[in-house]
Amino acid sequence: MIEHLIPEPEEWVEKYGDALFRFAVARIKDPSQAEELVQETFLAALRARKNFKGRSSPKTWLIAILKHKIIDHFRKKKPEVSRVDIERFSESGDHPFNKRGAWENRPAQWGANPGKIFEQKEFLDVFYQCLSGLPERIANAFILREVDGLDTEEICKILKITASNCWVMLYRARTHLRHCLERNWLEGKG
Repeated sequence: MIEHLIPEPEEWVEKYGDALFRFAVARIKDPSQAEELVQETFLAALRARKNFKGRSSPKTWLIAILKHKIIDHFRKKKPEVSRVDIERFSESGDHPFNKRGAWENRPAQWGANPGKIFEQKEFLDVFYQCLSGLPERIANAFILREVDGLDTEEICKILKITASNCWVMLYRARTHLRHCLERNWLEGKG
């Protein structure tokens, strides 16, 4: 039996708690909700402990459980914002890409190393504010693609959408985020 490869449940919080918490906070931006999801992860792992096959490290196994908890959280969460801004933008005809996918209207110059900007708390605050301005399903698609690195097929299964719907959602998310970041971050830094 592989069960001996998993540390005792009493050790999970100490060994993996911080990593799981950081993983959850990076995806849902709410520390108290992240804490709750980590607790749910530990409970689910405790119940499924005998099913651990040892094909991954215990940490990877726990993160996989947490990913499912986060996805369930996004599925249950009710929409908090309207679609007015995105629909208005989509209908305005101001599309940043041409039919070949090349930039029609290039984004404003960032003027700094994007990696350094990303690390700044102020930028993250603006980014999360912009992200929260998206309809929930569109934001979820963006997070699943850009943060979690899932492919289109996986996103479609999770959100129960078609591939073309996924592409439209990602396009709308990127377009909204581009405009929001230009308006709320780049204009003040130039």
